[in-house]
Amino acid sequence: MPTNDMNLPRYTKPAIILHWVIAVLMIGNLLVGLFFTKLPDDWIRPVLDAHKSTGITVLGLVLLRVLWRIGHKPPPFSHGMAAWERVAAHVAHFGLYVFMLLMPLTGWFMDSAWKDADSHPMFFFGTFEWPRIGHFLNMPLEQKNYWHDLFGAIHQYAGYALFWLIILHVAGALKHQFIDREPEFQRMWPR
Repeated sequence: MPTNDMNLPRYTKPAIILHWVIAVLMIGNLLVGLFFTKLPDDWIRPVLDAHKSTGITVLGLVLLRVLWRIGHKPPPFSHGMAAWERVAAHVAHFGLYVFMLLMPLTGWFMDSAWKDADSHPMFFFGTFEWPRIGHFLNMPLEQKNYWHDLFGAIHQYAGYALFWLIILHVAGALKHQFIDREPEFQRMWPR
């Protein structure tokens, strides 16, 4: 099928926009999470605040994407895909959604359980105070530390899992586009 075929089954425009915006924000946030400790000390707090705001933004966009997906069926897989590839694609997409939701939620929980959360409000991109989860704020310090560390560990390992799922997702798209000669990118690329 030619790559400029206007009849090619494609994702809807909102799905395409959400896909790419979420991808850019998530990859950027994953990179910040991996490398923020290498920044100068006076950069760490502003970069972490932007990281948190971006995570909350991703959470909202992923929820919007899930709602959009419920009401709008994606285009069918190409006929050339083997059954195992279709199963693998469904499992990978499900995993991406799970980890795209798990990352910002565990980050929000970890931030809410931070021992200094009471005295250091979090502002959404510097505009308004983002609420922390009150359940964690009212805990004794030992419990806060336990939950902060637990959600921090989950957040960290979920980030590694998400990183590898993104690599798998991109590798699958590249395989279908360039090895199988299926117009995979055209289904999700903005026009």
